Amino acid sequence: MSASDGSRAVADEPGELAAAAEIARTLLTNLERVVLGKTDVLRLVVAAFAARGHVLLEDVPGTAKTMLARALAGSVEGTRAVRIQCTPDLQPTDVTGLSVWDPPSRRFEFRPGPVFANVVLVDEINRALPKAQSALLEAMAERQVTVDGVTRPLPAPFFVIATENPIEQDGTFPLPEAQLDRFLIRTSLGYPALDEEIRIVEDQVHGHPLDTLRPVVSRDELARLFAAVEAVYVDPLLRGWIVELVRATRELEELEVGASVRGSLALDRLARAVALVEGRAYATPDDVERLFVPVLAHRFVPSAETLAGSESRTELLERIRTRCLERAPRPAPLWDTRV
Repeated sequence: MSASDGSRAVADEPGELAAAAEIARTLLTNLERVVLGKTDVLRLVVAAFAARGHVLLEDVPGTAKTMLARALAGSVEGTRAVRIQCTPDLQPTDVTGLSVWDPPSRRFEFRPGPVFANVVLVDEINRALPKAQSALLEAMAERQVTVDGVTRPLPAPFFVIATENPIEQDGTFPLPEAQLDRFLIRTSLGYPALDEEIRIVEDQVHGHPLDTLRPVVSRDELARLFAAVEAVYVDPLLRGWIVELVRATRELEELEVGASVRGSLALDRLARAVALVEGRAYATPDDVERLFVPVLAHRFVPSAETLAGSESRTELLERIRTRCLERAPRPAPLWDTRV
C-alpha cells in the first residue's frame, strides 16, 4: 500500500481494514486520556476525522472543546493545532492571512493566517460577522484559500472543530445554511458526570493531561485510516435507503427546507467511518439511524409553526427522525454481514 499525496492510500491489502480500525481505536484511547467520560462523542469525532469531515460543537464554555482539539492534534505525529477566537471585529484576513509589503524585497509577501494548520478550533464561530464566517467556506469545502487572486492549498490533514454557545444570543450571528452544510456533524460534549468531574479535578492537581500526551499515530497511518473509510462496504439497499431518508426531509410539512444532496453524501460517508471505528468492514441500518440527528439536524430548517410548538429541541428532532423513518421505512431484509 502506498500514499501518493500523504492523504490518500489504496486499502486493498488483506487485513487493511482491521489495521485501520486499530489505528482509530488507538487514536480514540489517546483522546480519552484527556477528555474523560465522553467516549460516545469522542468516537463520533474520531469517525468524522477519519471521514475527513468537520465538526460543530454546541456547548457552553468549559466543556473541554479546546482540550479536544489540542489532544487530537497532539495524537498525530507532526500536526499542529491553532485556535481562532471569534469576535465581531474579526476580519476575513485574520483567518486566511494577507499579503504585506516587504520594503527590502520591494514586493508583497503572503503571511499565512491561522487557518493554515492541521486542526483548527474556531471558538464561538457565531460571534464572528458573516463576512468572517464566510472566510472558512472555501477552506472547509476545498481545503484551500484564495487571497489576492492566488489559491493556496491548506496543509493535510485539515480538520475544523467549531464551537457555538447555544445559550447566549446577544452579539451573535446565526450561521447561514451554506456554512452549516460544510460541517459533517453537529454534536455536543456536555458536562461530565459527577464521578468523572471528581476524577478530572484529581488528575489536574499536579499538572494537565495534555502535558504528558504523546503522538500515537503517524502520518502514514493516518493516510491508511482515510483510505480505509472509502473501502468500508455499504450495501446498495442501504445506500438507497440513505438517499430516501434524506429526501424524506424535503417532504415533511414540519420542515421549511430539507437536507441537500450533501446530507446524503455525509450520512453515507460517516456511516462507513463509524463502522470502521467500531471494527466493522460494513455499515448497517443501525449506523444510519443513530447518525440521522448529528448528520442531518443542522441541514434542515423547521417551519415557523413547528418552532412555535412547546417541544424541546431534542423532542422536535426525534419527532422529525421518526416521521422520516415512517416515510422511508427501513429496508428488508435486514443484514448484519457483507453480502
